[in-house]
Amino acid sequence: MRFRGASAINLDAKGRLAIPTKYRERLLAHDDGCLVATIDTDQPCLLIYPLAEWEEIQTKIEALPSFNPLTRRIQRLLIGHATDVEMDSSSRILVPPLLREHAGLDKRCILVGQGKKFELWSEERWADRLSEDLALGNGDEEVPAELSSLSL
Repeated sequence: MRFRGASAINLDAKGRLAIPTKYRERLLAHDDGCLVATIDTDQPCLLIYPLAEWEEIQTKIEALPSFNPLTRRIQRLLIGHATDVEMDSSSRILVPPLLREHAGLDKRCILVGQGKKFELWSEERWADRLSEDLALGNGDEEVPAELSSLSL
C-alpha cells in the first residue's frame, strides 16, 4: 500500500479528521481502518501508519539496543507516543490531544502521503516546512550519493 499527495483537511472541534476519500477503501481493506499515530522525532508533525506497517516498524524499534541513549530516545518518543486510532463509520479518526498539541494542530491541516505512511501537519507549519524545503534547492547543499543517480 502506497500513499502519495497532499490533502487539505479540517480537524473538527473534537479533534477528528476525515480520511480523504482516495485512501479510505485501501485503509479499510487492509487493517479494517486501524491506524497508529505517533510523533515525528525531527519535525513538528505526526506520523500515521496503517496498523500492519506500524507493527513492522515497532518490531524493528524494539530490537534496537536500549542501552544506547540515541536508540532509547527513539524508542521512548516513537513507541511512547504511538496511539491506536480507528476510522469510524464516517471515515474519521480521533487525534488525541497530546498528539495534536505536539504538532500544533488546529482546524486546518495537511495530510501528506509518504509512501507507507502519512504525515499530518498544521497548515501553517506545513507552509513553513515547504518554503524551507524549496529554499534548500538552491544548490548549496551536498547531494547524497543515493540521490545523485536519481533522474526525474
